[in-house]
Amino acid sequence: MDVGQRVRPMRLRRMGRMPLVSPRLWWRRLVFWVGAILVSCIAVTFAQAANWATEVFLHAIAGRAWLAFIIAPAGLAISFLLTQYVFPGAQGSGIPQTIAALHMHDQAMVGRVLSLRIAVGKILLTLLGLASGASIGREGPTVQVGASIMHALGNLLRLPRPELQRALVLAGGAAGIAGAFNTPLAGIVFAIEELSHSFEARTSGTVFTAVIIAGATTLGLVGNYTYFGQTSAEISNGPATLAVILCSVVGGLAGGIFSQSLLIAAKGLPGVAGRLIMRYPVVFAALCGLSLAVIGWLSGGQTYGTGYDQARAMVEEHSVLPPVYAALKLAATVVSYVSGIPGGIFAPSLSIGAAMGSVLAPLVPNAPVGAMILLGMTAYFSGVVQAPITATVIVMEMTANQSLTIPLMATAFLSFAMSRLICRRPLYGALARRFLEVQRRH
Repeated sequence: MDVGQRVRPMRLRRMGRMPLVSPRLWWRRLVFWVGAILVSCIAVTFAQAANWATEVFLHAIAGRAWLAFIIAPAGLAISFLLTQYVFPGAQGSGIPQTIAALHMHDQAMVGRVLSLRIAVGKILLTLLGLASGASIGREGPTVQVGASIMHALGNLLRLPRPELQRALVLAGGAAGIAGAFNTPLAGIVFAIEELSHSFEARTSGTVFTAVIIAGATTLGLVGNYTYFGQTSAEISNGPATLAVILCSVVGGLAGGIFSQSLLIAAKGLPGVAGRLIMRYPVVFAALCGLSLAVIGWLSGGQTYGTGYDQARAMVEEHSVLPPVYAALKLAATVVSYVSGIPGGIFAPSLSIGAAMGSVLAPLVPNAPVGAMILLGMTAYFSGVVQAPITATVIVMEMTANQSLTIPLMATAFLSFAMSRLICRRPLYGALARRFLEVQRRH
């Protein structure tokens, strides 16, 4: 064999390892892309089912407000029992569990956290919670469902390296956000800022592409809709300064109080109350349902469900809610979360923030109400999750308003600083660390 004959196979092997022509790399890309499409389809179906579940509850209590005092306690008690005995591990929002899975090295443990059984339970029990009047969102559960689907796909195809499996989980969680909100850019930012806090250079492009495909799939299935409607509200420099400071202080402190309350509840209440809750958790879940019914009655039924309709109506300035709505919705969200049922806090938090902005609007008379509502959403959401870039991008994309980018970003970072005065650790990161500790003990 001459030199030319020996060189040709070597060149072919080198070409086969090039990113553009390598069959192995194209196969991995295909896994990410197919998984992203699947996650997006499930996210859209989950969104429609969530709307249906909320409508079922509201239809059931229409003209019969007293019925909520039966449905809510019974529904939350049943959901808690199913969570404990049929779908253990499905409780919580789903984002802390996904973050924890990204930091696990034991693949068996990751498989328990991101199993398809838990994904199914997450969807069914979130729908049950919404059909029972709980103030929960579907976006957090969609993150864990997306991560579980991608993880199962990786196991099925036996992808070799741990960083590829981690990238699949990361892409699944971010694709879940992109599919749930129809916001691809927010999905990418969320993956970097909240889920991973870092990115491997070798897999970042693949993850980005998967998230974009998930967003494009959602766009193809449901059209170019904006989650909270559209607003063209703008604000001039003078009123903007006062509006940013006011919304940031109020929203940041309120978000910090909310997050700190959930962290305290996650550790368990001290004293007799804590021991009674541990001994009679089902009774406690039923009492949480009863509290939801009381809060719903006080609000005229406005605090039930995700808060999506209320926030959209405020953003598009179709309705004005009473000033007490923000406080009642916050209380309903805390009660729903501590009851132990599955459910997220994304949509309720954005609804609370919108209401806060609406309440603060009269204090800045030269600022449009629509602009104050967007600033309030950003401030409270950033205060809760302590992820200012995600808060800015997600509100900007969900309302199709780029004219307020600078005020929204300033509000997000200032409210983040205010939240840190009360809650020293980011909510999802702290809950993920606690979840990891519990899993290691078991």
